[in-house]
Amino acid sequence: MNMKEYIEEAEKDLLHTYNRYQVVLDKGDGVYLYDAEGKKYLDFVAGIAVFALGYNNKEYNDALKAQIDKLTHTSNYYYNVPAIEAARKIKKASGMDRVFFTNSGAEANEGAIKAARKYAYLKDGTTDHEIIALEHSFHGRTMGALSVTGNPKYREAFEPMIGNIRFAKMNDLASVLECVNDKTCAIMMETVQGEGGLLPADEEFIKGIRKICDEKDILLILDEVQCGMGRCGSMYAFQKFGIKPDILTSAKALGCGIPVGAFMMTEKVAQNSLVAGDHGTTYGGNPLACAAISKVFDLYEELHIIDHVNDVAAYLDDKLNEIKAAYPCVKELRGTGLMRGLVFDKPVAPLINKAMEKGLIVINAGADILRLVPPLVIEKKHVDDMVDILKAAIEEVQ
Repeated sequence: MNMKEYIEEAEKDLLHTYNRYQVVLDKGDGVYLYDAEGKKYLDFVAGIAVFALGYNNKEYNDALKAQIDKLTHTSNYYYNVPAIEAARKIKKASGMDRVFFTNSGAEANEGAIKAARKYAYLKDGTTDHEIIALEHSFHGRTMGALSVTGNPKYREAFEPMIGNIRFAKMNDLASVLECVNDKTCAIMMETVQGEGGLLPADEEFIKGIRKICDEKDILLILDEVQCGMGRCGSMYAFQKFGIKPDILTSAKALGCGIPVGAFMMTEKVAQNSLVAGDHGTTYGGNPLACAAISKVFDLYEELHIIDHVNDVAAYLDDKLNEIKAAYPCVKELRGTGLMRGLVFDKPVAPLINKAMEKGLIVINAGADILRLVPPLVIEKKHVDDMVDILKAAIEEVQ
C-alpha cells in the first residue's frame, strides 16, 4: 500500500483521538526519520522528547535484543536483575532514594498523587487533603493526572475529577501562598512546563515553594516527564537549583522509545506512605523496559550527553534568537536547553505543515507556539539545517 492507502486504512480502524499529520513514518536512523515512501525528515520532535539517543542506536538495540532472548516479563511477584540495576542507576542520577517503575508518565504521576495522599492520611487519619497544582500544567490523561492538569479544556468533559485540587500560577509565589492551608498535602508542578508553553520555573519561585513545603511538611512533587533526562542541561532540571523534591516523576527519554516511567521519592516519604497492597502494576518494572532504562543511563555516561546538550543548546539559542530578530511574526523565545519554543503571532499549524513538506518535523505547544524537542544527540550542523528549513517555511507561510 502507498501512504494514502495506509492512512485511509488507519482512519477506518483506529479511534479518532488524534489529529495526525498526513505521513506514515517507517524507520529512523540517527536524527532522521523516513516515511513509507522513503522521504527523509530531520526530526526535531524525537517522539515528543522521547528518543534522546536518536534512532537505531546499535548498543541500545543490541541490549534490548539480548533481553528479549532472555526474559521480557515476570510480574512483580518476583525480582528481576534489570529492574534492580535500573533502580540503582536512576537513584544515582536523580539523588532520590526509592523507585517505583510504571509504564508511562501519566501512571508515574498517578502514583505520585497516591503517595502524597497516603503520606497525609497517615499523619492525621483524614481523607480531605488538598493538592496545589499550576495553571497551564499538563500531567497526563488518566483521571488523577488529569485532575492536576491546569487546562480546563482537557478536564471539563470528564468531570467530576478527583477533587480537592487548587490551581496557582507559574512563577507567582503569592498565588501559591494563597492556596496553602492546613489541608494542603502536596504542591505538584513541572520544573519546565511543556504542553503549557515551554515555561521554566525561575529560581526564586521553585526555592520559595521548597521553603513552604519544608516549613509546613507539605510534599513537593516535581513532574519531569518531559523536561528531565538531560533535556534541560542537567540530568533532572531541578538539579540546577540546588533543591530536591520529595517525589519526582520521570518517563519519555527514560526508556528512549520503550514505554516506561517511574516515580521516585525520598526515604522519609517511602517510610510514611505506600505499603504492600497500596499500589501496583502488572507490566511496570518488567525486564525488557528496565533493560532499556539501564542501557540509556550507560549511554548517557559514555556519550557525555549532558555536556553535549549544554554545548549544542547554546548554539541553538543563538540561532533561534537570530530567527526572532529577523522575523517580526516571532514574538518570544521560551524554554531552556534542548526544550525550546518560538511564540508566533498566529497559529503555527500551517508552518508545521510547510516545514514537513520541506523535510523538517516540528510540533506545537498550544496554538501559537512552535516546539523544538530534538534528540539530544543532534549536532550543530543539524541546528543549521533546521534553521534553514524553518526560515524558508516562515517566509512561504508569511
